[in-house]
Amino acid sequence: MTSRPAHAKINLALLVGPVGDGGKHEVMTVLQRIDLADSIELAVGEALTVVGFTDDTIVARALSALATVVGVEPRWVVRVTKEIPVSAGLGGGSSDAATALLLANESLESPLTLERLSVIAAEIGADVPFFLREGPQLGTGDGSRLTPLDLPEGFSVVLVLPDNVSKESTASVYAAFDERAGAEGFADRCVALRTALAAVRGTSDLAALPPNDLTISPLAERLRRSGAIRADVSGAGPCVYGVFVYPDQAHEACRDLRRFGRTWVTTACR
Repeated sequence: MTSRPAHAKINLALLVGPVGDGGKHEVMTVLQRIDLADSIELAVGEALTVVGFTDDTIVARALSALATVVGVEPRWVVRVTKEIPVSAGLGGGSSDAATALLLANESLESPLTLERLSVIAAEIGADVPFFLREGPQLGTGDGSRLTPLDLPEGFSVVLVLPDNVSKESTASVYAAFDERAGAEGFADRCVALRTALAAVRGTSDLAALPPNDLTISPLAERLRRSGAIRADVSGAGPCVYGVFVYPDQAHEACRDLRRFGRTWVTTACR
């Protein structure tokens, strides 16, 4: 078997606009990979089999799509070892799918280019193409149109997955957003985000990025009081993150917020 980590992500910014021509909301989002990761192992087998995570559908769909495009039978065995919490807003499923795509593509006699693999990935989910690339990215359109960003590296991140909070469906989160006319001012917010990104020189400058348009959490304020220079919900939640300049502050905040849910200290990575 070949193996590779499938890293989680946080949305350092997530702006949401109106529904576009493709029937999806326009977004502008800053996607940042973190060290928290699942493990994906893949080998060529007799049939497509995904083991280790019984709830998987996205890895199997991604590999079936790859096999269809290249005209082969989907004969891969994949083992998924989960560390990223499920349905938390951290992109674990998308990362698993992208990592399996990369490993399966490498097993082909004539591997696809990254561009062709990205087309398959975008059909599986808007976040999936991000995990095929290295480094932070600005996602636009439905989030799958990516532009590399030059952002600080190695800053500490505290994750808090609150107790007794179940993830709302993505559809319901977006429906609530539409009901409150959240798309108003989207163009202006996009200009503000681009301006803030252009001014980033160090980790502290990330504080100027605008907040998540979709949802908020009171835990973000607790993280800021604990020293986070930026704190917000990742994606549609419910996981909340805090960005820390100093690792010792991050570890202290992690210990302090354990009474509210599961916590992790991790770092931003490429």
